[in-house]
Amino acid sequence: QVQLAESGGDLVQPGGSLRLSCLVSGFTLDNSAIGWFRQAPGKNREAISCISTDTTNTYIADSVKGRFTISRDDAKNTVYLQMDSLRPDDTAEYYCAAPVMSLQVMCVPEVGISWGQGTQVTVSS
Repeated sequence: QVQLAESGGDLVQPGGSLRLSCLVSGFTLDNSAIGWFRQAPGKNREAISCISTDTTNTYIADSVKGRFTISRDDAKNTVYLQMDSLRPDDTAEYYCAAPVMSLQVMCVPEVGISWGQGTQVTVSS
């Protein structure tokens, strides 16, 4: 059974940092592109950052470019999202999902995609 489990969400002040983790099970991570998405209240879910199996095709949304970094550790079946210089408009539920099609200009969910349960990130003073 495919499972993705996010962790690391928290309440943080503007300008602060968080690192989200996504532990996957039920499939081999090194065979799959994977991504991070977020959904703020009243807004659609959006792709934030995705990474291909060989890491050469990494997508970063314009809204987080220069502040967020995605990485993967296939040996640990874990994908990370390092978030720096957080802003109040980064407040959202963050989800990891796989498989995705990760290109440098877009990230698209693939058929049969599985989602984690989400982790809440709140940026507020």
